[in-house]
This record gives sequence, structure tokens and C-alpha cells, in this order.
Amino acid sequence: MAVFRENPYAGFNFLVDLGDGNTEGPQAGFSEVSGLGLEITVIEYRNGNARENSVLKLPGLNKAGNVTLKRGVTGSMSLWKWIDDVRNGNALMRRNVTIHLQNEDHSMVVESWKLSRAWPSKYVGPRFNAQATDIAIEELVLSCDRMELE
Repeated sequence: MAVFRENPYAGFNFLVDLGDGNTEGPQAGFSEVSGLGLEITVIEYRNGNARENSVLKLPGLNKAGNVTLKRGVTGSMSLWKWIDDVRNGNALMRRNVTIHLQNEDHSMVVESWKLSRAWPSKYVGPRFNAQATDIAIEELVLSCDRMELE
């Protein structure tokens, strides 16, 4: 699915699908996504009779990083319902979440990050200040078993 071009894509045209197929409307309108990544742990090993005094480095387990989503508070309770289900022990509430990067005119998806079996592990509510003019932003941190890039 990745679409190659010489110049890098801008990072401000993206869609978030929280596993329900919906990328439209304010409840799916996130202003920021961060933390997309994975790590392959390193296993260091050395035989006692090895001739070199150095270790071999082998690939070990891989783990996806936590992904943070931020959006303005809209009154939608869909995220809270998901968080509430998970914290009340409903382990079946894992979802396959997809973040799509679009080209500048929004005519096509150029790359996608798929988070397998994601679930909300942290919620941070908005910061309130009576003298500020900021948007009330809520933050959701997702943990997932695996990340794929397409």
C-alpha cells in the first residue's frame, strides 16, 4: 500500500480508525498521534571457547511501543466506553487500530500503521485554566501486541 515519491509526505493529513471502521466526524478527529514504533530486543551471547573476546548480537523478541492519541473534547463518550470496558475486565475489548497517512489533497492513503489487539492503557483528561484560550485536549494511550507498516 505504501506509495513512494521523491519528497516526503507532510504529517498533518491522517486518519485514525479505532477498529470500528469509522474515520469520519469529531469522535475520530485526532489532532496528534505519537509513539508509532517498535523495538527488537538484542540477545547477547558468547560461547566460553570463542576465539574473539566479543559477544554475538542476535535478534530477540519484538515489542510495539505505546501510541498516544490526542484530540479536542467533543462530548463523545465512545473512547470512555472502551476504557471503561477494559478496566472492568472485558479483555475482549481489544481492537485492531489503523492510522492512515494521506497525501496532501486527501485523495489517497499513502501509508498505514496497523496496531494489532490494541487496548487503552492510559487516559489523561484536559487541562483547565480559566484564563487560557486553549482547546480542551484529552489524551489516550494505546498498548498493542504488534505493529505492522503497509
